[in-house]
Amino acid sequence: MSSSSVNLKAMPGRLTSSYSEVQASRLDVSLPLPSVLKSSFSVVDGPKSSAAGNPEEIAKLFPNLFGQPSAVLNPGGSSVLSKDTSLKIGVVLSGGQAPGGHNVISGIFDYLQHRTSGSTVYGFKGGPAGIMKGKYVELSAEFVYPYRNQGGFDMIASGRDKIETPEQFKQAEETAKTLDLDGLVVIGGDDSNTNACLLAEYFRGKNIKTQVIGCPKTIDGDLKSKEVPVSFGFDTACKLYSEMIGNVMTDARSTGKYYHFVRLMGRAASHITLECALQTHPNITIIGEEVAAKKQTLKSVTDYITDIICKRSELGFNYGVILIPEGLIDFIPEVQQLIAELNEILAHDVVDEAGVWKKKLQSQSHELFEFLPPTIQEQLLLERDPHGNVQVAKIETEKMLLQMVETELDKQKQEGKYKRDFLGKTHFFGYEGRCGLPTNFDANYCYALGFGAGALLHSGKTGLISSVANLAAPVEQWTVGGTALTALMDVERRHGKFKPVIKKAMVELEGAPFKKFASFRDEWALKNRYVNPGPIQFLGPAANAINNTLLLELGAQA
Repeated sequence: MSSSSVNLKAMPGRLTSSYSEVQASRLDVSLPLPSVLKSSFSVVDGPKSSAAGNPEEIAKLFPNLFGQPSAVLNPGGSSVLSKDTSLKIGVVLSGGQAPGGHNVISGIFDYLQHRTSGSTVYGFKGGPAGIMKGKYVELSAEFVYPYRNQGGFDMIASGRDKIETPEQFKQAEETAKTLDLDGLVVIGGDDSNTNACLLAEYFRGKNIKTQVIGCPKTIDGDLKSKEVPVSFGFDTACKLYSEMIGNVMTDARSTGKYYHFVRLMGRAASHITLECALQTHPNITIIGEEVAAKKQTLKSVTDYITDIICKRSELGFNYGVILIPEGLIDFIPEVQQLIAELNEILAHDVVDEAGVWKKKLQSQSHELFEFLPPTIQEQLLLERDPHGNVQVAKIETEKMLLQMVETELDKQKQEGKYKRDFLGKTHFFGYEGRCGLPTNFDANYCYALGFGAGALLHSGKTGLISSVANLAAPVEQWTVGGTALTALMDVERRHGKFKPVIKKAMVELEGAPFKKFASFRDEWALKNRYVNPGPIQFLGPAANAINNTLLLELGAQA
């Protein structure tokens, strides 16, 4: 690795002189911290941990980490950390952007500035590839300043590369040794934190001193557990999407002639769609987990939408708003089976233009594939993402459903059951929500996560994910600790092989958020109870308001 990899006089990529009034007003806001982080504390281990599933397999894959306890920070105690310690810590942003990531880095930086002596923070540029290629920048107070309480990941940029081959692990080892790293913080989602755990296992197995700590990032909201109540970015993204949905609702009511099919981000789980429904009260909301549980087909989903459109027509409403989760197509059992077969075929074979490969599909899957519109067929055959998954963001489910609804309404019109002209419009709200200015909640939560990650590394912990809980309470009462990453693990089939992965948290149909939604959806379907929540809150004296689903979940637990 060349010494030129680091620019000791690196300048931030942003100029605060070009900031808007709102951006500038956020820079010097003093963020509250959990009281445990404001004074001396000790890190206390809990009981031995297990795994989310297949503990025997996880134990084999992580012989050096499996079973290690989670930890919690307690005020005072006999093992208070020394301020004389000097640490060299690396940080990396991994995967898609989520509002608040810059505050995690700010929290790590500030913890080391306040709680250790002469520590250094390196930011790896461009995600995990920066670790492997030795591309980094030494962070300074001046470098970090323009990014405080701002959206985006552009301080050091992110990437979707994975450290998974023996050669790549060796490259990471060389970087860790060259920089003499005491620790590394991986800020990412479930796949990124799985990678962080693999890296922690590798380092410990090689007796390398570099400790690895994760931070829960994903707007999808599917990285959570009892100890990790929510991933950062979810709150901001949902509020941004809800503002846009509210605007579309007002437009629908104003024109009185359009049905808006809105697809929302959330590759595997429908948390965003459920949260946005609770915030805005749309006429129709499809929750993927419910579709899977009821074993609904594409036709039954289409019939459900069509039936409500017809009933609204009889009431004089020829407009409406329909929310669809990004991953819906992956929840429909018949489509799920088709995708599973396609994944296996694409992992080992080439898709030939003559279509000979289709003979490897089971008859039901082959029939379904031929039934789908050509554009959807093409999208299902697109190259998989780095984790071997169908790129559902590129499957325009909203357009597919719109086409199917139009076809069904044409039939009903010919039969005299539907007497209006149907006009549909489609939207995909995705990237717009990933880099917004973080809400008060996400700004505070991320800062605490960063401080917590710094504390865990300071205490010599590895293979944990920074965990901040008791989030319904004021920030001062939040609890801070670290959850064993192996405790969140299960095994999953990817690229035709079983691999360890943090188990995704799906929408629970017996959970309080879904039950509340289900109790109102029939009313919302036929009566226009639209809510336009408007612009999201900004930092300042406003209360630490959080999202509906988290409040409902925490309330149910209490």
